Amino acid sequence: MDTYQQMLKQGVEPDLITYNTLVNGLCKSGDLGEARKLIHVMVEKGLKPDKITYTTVIDGCCKEGDLDGAFEIKKVMVDNNIELDDVAYTALITGLCRQGRTVDAERILTEMLNVGLKPDDPIYTVVIDGFCKKGDIKMGFKLLRQMQSNGHAPNVITYNVLLHGLCRQGQMRNAEMLLQAMLNLGLNPDDITYNILLEGHCKHGNPDEYDKLRGEMGLVHDYATYTSLVGSLSRSSKRQPKKSFM
Repeated sequence: MDTYQQMLKQGVEPDLITYNTLVNGLCKSGDLGEARKLIHVMVEKGLKPDKITYTTVIDGCCKEGDLDGAFEIKKVMVDNNIELDDVAYTALITGLCRQGRTVDAERILTEMLNVGLKPDDPIYTVVIDGFCKKGDIKMGFKLLRQMQSNGHAPNVITYNVLLHGLCRQGQMRNAEMLLQAMLNLGLNPDDITYNILLEGHCKHGNPDEYDKLRGEMGLVHDYATYTSLVGSLSRSSKRQPKKSFM
């Protein structure tokens, strides 16, 4: 804002590009209040904020967790017949998922599709992850099918999110079936994929499946899997006869 004040003192009237640059700087620094004030100044001076102006503030609000503010700006855009682009929708969906508002995120995803925009793989994956974290695996798979019907080829990251959701619920058989589906599609599971499955088997007391998978893949435990294994063994040692995971 110092630069802005200096320009005014020197009689230099900022144009739209300059205002957008200033708004961007304020949003990046988390000063959303000043960014909004600057938009009001623009309007008072006869400059119309454009899609870039509003989208920048929406993104800033979402990153700061101010979703009410983000949706207020969205309404202003709609009222002024300014179409939201994929950047604005992505910010809203990501912000909603970050706060666990997955139903709202799915609603905005649907709105995005209805206006003719195509969500990319990462956005679908963010929403799928949100539902899986809430235990709604069914919705996660519904979105996976939606991705595929819209011409997307989900990658290993998307499948890892679903695998993690299944393993978290102890649905290890379904997790193994999903792994096989990945292989059938020609997707190469990564270390994260196998560590998710290994952790799931040891958490849910499946030592035979754990040994089988580790033997088939020849994997070395990473630290997360190792600590999970130790913790699981410790918790289960008093509940069932000892059965080696090693």
